[in-house]
Amino acid sequence: MNMSTVAEFHEVCRDYRLGIWSRQSLRAVDAVSFTVQAGEVFGLLGPNRAGKTTLIKMLLSLCRPSAGQISRLGRPLHDRRTLGRIGYMHENHAFPKYLSARELLWGYGVLTVLPYETLRSRVEELLDRVGLLDRADHPLWQYSKGMVQRLGLAQALLSDPELLVLDEPTEGLDLSGRRLLREVVTGLRQRGKSVLLVSHVLSEVEQLCDRVAVLRQGKRVFLGTLDQLTVQGGRPLEQSLQELYEA
Repeated sequence: MNMSTVAEFHEVCRDYRLGIWSRQSLRAVDAVSFTVQAGEVFGLLGPNRAGKTTLIKMLLSLCRPSAGQISRLGRPLHDRRTLGRIGYMHENHAFPKYLSARELLWGYGVLTVLPYETLRSRVEELLDRVGLLDRADHPLWQYSKGMVQRLGLAQALLSDPELLVLDEPTEGLDLSGRRLLREVVTGLRQRGKSVLLVSHVLSEVEQLCDRVAVLRQGKRVFLGTLDQLTVQGGRPLEQSLQELYEA
């Protein structure tokens, strides 16, 4: 396995000001460090407001770190060219509902500057893979939550990314949708690609993740394998996490 680093966080902090005129700030992320390696499924765990989504936003250049350094695919954050090699699936999509699934994927493909022939075959392949080919020309306002999630997965995979970031990806998915997601993640790992997974669904974490980082109140309180987290498998994962969350 090629163990080159695809994402690295070093002593990363992020502060938010409490109001426009206030001099006080809230530290959402506090000196967090970890790396995601090529061919690895890395889990980012923690209770609500632990700083998980803030870390992802900084990785995707949606906000800047207040201190520390982040590299993306071996390059600093200011190199925006690396963003085209990352796929991102959010739990709540804001896709224009008047578009069809096929129109949406074509639009994102054009923004990603994919060649026309590549885009044409890729759109049809992904629509079929996520089970939406028969509804590809229906407007999204006719889609269920689960169908929109499937479309979000297709959009995240459009550029065949080297790093796929999944933020609560199973929200709204049925059993077949969750199985599809696991197959996608496993297939990416087998091809030497990486996945950064944020999830509260512990069964998915146990099945998929090679290593995890656990956050609490913006700080990293654990980094390692699931066996290490559960003390060589002697305790349930839920119990181990609960102890870290409440420590």
